[in-house]
Amino acid sequence: MATQRPASSVPRWIKWLLAIVLIVQVAFRLADPGSIAIATQLEAPPAISALRLAALGEPVGLAQMLTLHLQAFDTQAGISVPFRKLDYHNMVLWLDRLLELDAASGYPLLLASQVYSQVPDSVKQRAMLDFVHRKFLEDPVRRWRWLAHAAVVARHRLNDPQLALSYARAIAEQANEPSVPSWAKQMHIFLLADLGEHEAAKILLGGLLASGAVTDPHEQRFLLDRLKALETVENSSMSSKP
Repeated sequence: MATQRPASSVPRWIKWLLAIVLIVQVAFRLADPGSIAIATQLEAPPAISALRLAALGEPVGLAQMLTLHLQAFDTQAGISVPFRKLDYHNMVLWLDRLLELDAASGYPLLLASQVYSQVPDSVKQRAMLDFVHRKFLEDPVRRWRWLAHAAVVARHRLNDPQLALSYARAIAEQANEPSVPSWAKQMHIFLLADLGEHEAAKILLGGLLASGAVTDPHEQRFLLDRLKALETVENSSMSSKP
């Protein structure tokens, strides 16, 4: 039965030879450009006229293909590129092109508000939220939900309640069709309360209830409870003053 020899019994010159071979192998691997994963930067998209020409009458199909290309850009051959390393100026241009090719799609806005806005970089977050806001203004009734999410990101990730309030007010003022749910139209009221503007929130809630626009009994009860809670907070703050 063969016995395993200890490593100490191996001649020193063999150990040195193995070490040299290993070093040479590593050096060749590093010298081979094909073995090194280098991140490619996101370039600006082609002009919309060129894209429409390339679409051959199928702009929606081209938009879907380009969306897949954009989504896969952070995962390149042999390397994963963090969102914070991507060029967000060009990212906004790409998302804009996708909407120009397919205006009915909400997917570019979903990517902006729920994916690319999660990067730990406030400048890039604001770029995404600003893009969503600008696109909301072009079609408020169909795009309100993405601005509502942008308001949540502004409040809880950017810690910018004033920006969140401006987005919520835009929804209340411009997305005023019956198809837009009440909670979205009422976001600004609760953000006002969150900012300590209890009197303003109370006036808006009272006006909303008095207008008769809220007909669902459960929603009426919820809003009444919120109104009472605001009145309680306001009364307690008044009584605590010297």
